[in-house]
Amino acid sequence: MAAPTAPPVAPQDPETAASTPAVTAAPETAETDTPAAAATHQPPPASAGILPASHWQQRAQEEEDNFDSDSAYAESIVSSTASLSASILEYRTLHGRTYHSERGEGQSWNPNDAQHDEAMDILHHMSTLMQDGTLYLAELGDNVEKVLDVGCGTGIWAIDFADQHPESEVIGLDISPQQPQWIPVNLKFEVDDATQEWTYPANTFDYIHMRWLVGSIADWTVLYKEIFRALKPGGTFEHKESSCIIQADDGTLSPDSALAQWGKVFVQAGKKFGRTFTVVEDNIQQQAMEAAGFVDVKITNMKVPIGGWPLDKKEKTIGKYAQLAMQRDVEGFVTYMWSEVMGWSQEEIAVYAAHLRRELKVGKAHAYYLMRVVIGRKP
Repeated sequence: MAAPTAPPVAPQDPETAASTPAVTAAPETAETDTPAAAATHQPPPASAGILPASHWQQRAQEEEDNFDSDSAYAESIVSSTASLSASILEYRTLHGRTYHSERGEGQSWNPNDAQHDEAMDILHHMSTLMQDGTLYLAELGDNVEKVLDVGCGTGIWAIDFADQHPESEVIGLDISPQQPQWIPVNLKFEVDDATQEWTYPANTFDYIHMRWLVGSIADWTVLYKEIFRALKPGGTFEHKESSCIIQADDGTLSPDSALAQWGKVFVQAGKKFGRTFTVVEDNIQQQAMEAAGFVDVKITNMKVPIGGWPLDKKEKTIGKYAQLAMQRDVEGFVTYMWSEVMGWSQEEIAVYAAHLRRELKVGKAHAYYLMRVVIGRKP
């Protein structure tokens, strides 16, 4: 039974949430049938140059006067908890944040509380802006009877799709029951582990959508084969993932900055965790899709700016929403992987988060990360 939650909070206008200087370079969006566009912007190996957790505490001491307000804000977030029932799939609690039950093999490193839900809903809005207001890039046609959203999270994509397609029967699947109760009549949410053998009959769905499960899947090819089996012949699968590696093309991102360290720590944590964070860099989507039997595979590569530094108005707005989502819940994004896997303390995470928020506020780096959408058809 789904946990009652408030409806998704509308994203705050990033014009009032963050203000950073614009520069002359704007990030590009490229669409191609090969991953070559993203390959031209491949970052250096992320496992090199990882700074120890104590580095951020030392820097905090050196910059104590500048960080008083940021540190206080970070500590207030880490110590706050959402009011959630412990009986609903026996949520785990870590440093005041709630996570899905330990049952099954699925391992989502994202919290399932209201604070993180808000950050993810902001990213949903950002993603829609990047796609010129559309929820998907696939060409679906008029006869889409059954739709599945794998790893639906807050349910916001499934809700929007169901609203826009009242003729479709939509299912949102997630390992946590964090979705709202007030939903369109043609939508239902199910709680299950997508990494286990699926119980959906073969040839069930016309369209399956999945996004942002990086760091949560042990074997992508196995998952893709389950998706392939569940699709009807001629059905479409669309999968969007983001890189965790933050980079800049013009030398404005220092290798020892908190932004640059973000991806390096995640990549190393993924290696220890057994669930890679380099899905985009390793071209796993295309490889797993072709191995599962999909045809007519199409790839769209995008660059997501962080902050309002691009000159282009659309890219500037996208960048401010990307920045806002990160600012909303730095601790939520990093706590599980960095504490449980990498061994950072709660205090070390809070200090790192303060450094990151300061860098985002100052906005000197023309930072971005890569996003890739891969679409295939079941023959």
